Amino acid sequence: MSNKNSELHHLHVTAKAAAARAHAPYSRFKVGAALVTDAGELITGCNVENVSYGLSNCAERTAIFTAVAQGIDLSKVKQVVIYTPSDQVYSPCGACRQVMAEFFHPHTEVISTCDTGQQSWTVESLLPNAFHFDIEKYRV
Repeated sequence: MSNKNSELHHLHVTAKAAAARAHAPYSRFKVGAALVTDAGELITGCNVENVSYGLSNCAERTAIFTAVAQGIDLSKVKQVVIYTPSDQVYSPCGACRQVMAEFFHPHTEVISTCDTGQQSWTVESLLPNAFHFDIEKYRV
């Protein structure tokens, strides 16, 4: 197994372990995510559902918000690996794509894995022409 495949396998296993900690009593679809920085820092997240479904949080955003809370420089994230408990690869939802576009470099690799395969994209390809807002232009 090549070094890149070995690293991806490790991140897949890490994301799968994060999925096991998910709080998903409504969908029963436990998702995990693992972010890795250029320096090798590893941050995980899982989906956390709420009876008021709009208040739920996806695994990807949980990992991103955890990294922010820990003071991790998200511009240094080189890869995001997502695990979904299925035989189909799922791409991140729109909300996660927008959050990734705000915090990650456009060329950050996003890899979604499942029990039978994987697919990869860049942040930019997941959300072309992402919404960006320069607040400084509008401050008085």
